[in-house]
Amino acid sequence: MTDTDIPQAAALVHAARTPYADDLPVQRVLDELDRRLGEPLRLAVAGIVKAGKSTLLNALLGERIAPTDAGECTRVVTWYRYADLPSITVHPHGAGPQPIPVRRTDGRLVLDLGSFHADDLDHIEVHWPSRVLQSMTLIDTPGIASLSQDLSARSLALLTPDASPSSADAILYLVRHLHASDLKFLEAFRDNAAGPTQTVNALAVLSRADEIGSGRIDSLLSARRVAERYEQQGDLSSLALGVLPVAGLLAEGARTLREDEFASFRRLAALDRREREPMLVSADRFARTAGVLPQTTRTELLDRFGIFGIRLATSLIRGGAHDSTALAEQLVAHSGLNDVVATVRLQFRARAATLKARAVVDALTRIVAEDPRPAAREIDAGLERMQLGAHGLRELSLLGRIRTGDTGLPPALVAEAERIIGGAGEEASVRLGVPADAAPDDACARLQDRLDHWRAVSGSPTISRAGAQAARVVARSLERMASELGCGRVLPGPADVVPAGGPRHGAAESAQ
Repeated sequence: MTDTDIPQAAALVHAARTPYADDLPVQRVLDELDRRLGEPLRLAVAGIVKAGKSTLLNALLGERIAPTDAGECTRVVTWYRYADLPSITVHPHGAGPQPIPVRRTDGRLVLDLGSFHADDLDHIEVHWPSRVLQSMTLIDTPGIASLSQDLSARSLALLTPDASPSSADAILYLVRHLHASDLKFLEAFRDNAAGPTQTVNALAVLSRADEIGSGRIDSLLSARRVAERYEQQGDLSSLALGVLPVAGLLAEGARTLREDEFASFRRLAALDRREREPMLVSADRFARTAGVLPQTTRTELLDRFGIFGIRLATSLIRGGAHDSTALAEQLVAHSGLNDVVATVRLQFRARAATLKARAVVDALTRIVAEDPRPAAREIDAGLERMQLGAHGLRELSLLGRIRTGDTGLPPALVAEAERIIGGAGEEASVRLGVPADAAPDDACARLQDRLDHWRAVSGSPTISRAGAQAARVVARSLERMASELGCGRVLPGPADVVPAGGPRHGAAESAQ
């Protein structure tokens, strides 16, 4: 699907209002679907307790507006949406929304619930004038596998409900050490959010990556090796697009670095090595060592950056980071945050229309299946037309099958198939494997060569039916690129009409 398909999904939602006019719960679902189509991508941040969810969310936003302590607010699902002016609204169970004051202390947003307790609230909405939130709504969730079953249930009800699509279009799932509960949640999210397409729209994040290397300067290298091992595990590779290490505390500190903190790091960097290195042996040693920095400053630096961040900051200053802007940029680069942001942009934000429209299609499909009224036949037909014409869904579906090794394609072709359907990014140059500045004629020649190849694969008598279907999806992706690049001489091939979730009512079979 593309942005042009959003109006089609909206039209189906509108059309469903008439046959289900007497069903108030369905009307509420339709209201939510309308709202969802008009919103940015919904990205949830989830994981076990103390995985660093709120810290990573602050790093993504570049502001300290998500509470990171163990207070009441961290026990409530919190939505962060864009608005021109800041506001905070609590949504109590069984009552109307109520605003609460917007207050900041030491640069951190304070969510003062007043007389409310976490158990009183369904969710909190924070509206904030952040550029990030213009293209992405972020959802902060209570810990999965919490000691409190109620806290876990809140996240599960939002992200993996039993009778409706997930409220999130995609998810960043934070792990510290991979457990069975992590795999169980990711499987439930895939099954719920992907619906019949069985696509993969989760990214695993190895959070608090600096702890893996005990806070050493090279901790992220150790964390990357661990992440690579996790990626190779069969169970996880079918549930997440990848595993990326990130030092969340460092990323948050770097994105919100203050001038007084830079001055403190510079004073540490200026110390003689014989004085500086013993201070940085451990967090306890740094907190106890009096001298160049006051006790309160040392404590705050540890809270904001950890011993890993302090060691790295002083090293980078000695290496040439002469102002706070340069230091912040280098700290962010070392934290792993840039890789997470780039992957979210390439895999999720670039497919926002597809992910949103898919949620609508899945929700309407459930409504029609559970209450198949005669007047709703037109809706069912419209859903089938959308699935038949939604190549983006087929790409996502094939990406999911590639992660499970269930494509039917010869192993030598899988990597190229993954790249062409957008596994490494949505740009045509990335999909084709040509330089971004390649001449149009060269790009079109490359495209024609690969299109001829994949059409031949799809028609090969030696390939399985599943492999032929996968090859047709790849060929269709190339045909769409030909149109985008203006490669006029690329001849169209047979249309790929297999629905993303498999054949419906025999339509796909007859089309073949």
